[in-house]
Amino acid sequence: MNKIKKGDTVKVIAGKDKGKEGKVLECKDGKVTIEGINNVTKHQKASQANPKGGIVKTEAPIDASNVMYVHKGQPTRIGFKTVEGKDGAKKVRVAKKTGDVID
Repeated sequence: MNKIKKGDTVKVIAGKDKGKEGKVLECKDGKVTIEGINNVTKHQKASQANPKGGIVKTEAPIDASNVMYVHKGQPTRIGFKTVEGKDGAKKVRVAKKTGDVID
């Protein structure tokens, strides 16, 4: 189970975009793509989908270890806890700073 998921708000803690916050668009293989962060310019060859080609600006993925989950406006680490419910035990994410259940 990953600590950072799609749709989470995160803060960058290392790299050229340090201090910026954004929403996670994609989470894959220990890397996260964040809205408006780590923008790169790519040279695209002309294709049927993009007949003109040219230079395209896009977000590149950054390592998940370089971001922190933001809970109630404060960056926090994430832990896990088992919660007993009517349909058995369930593993949930917990904000370490406040102890609140995230999902």
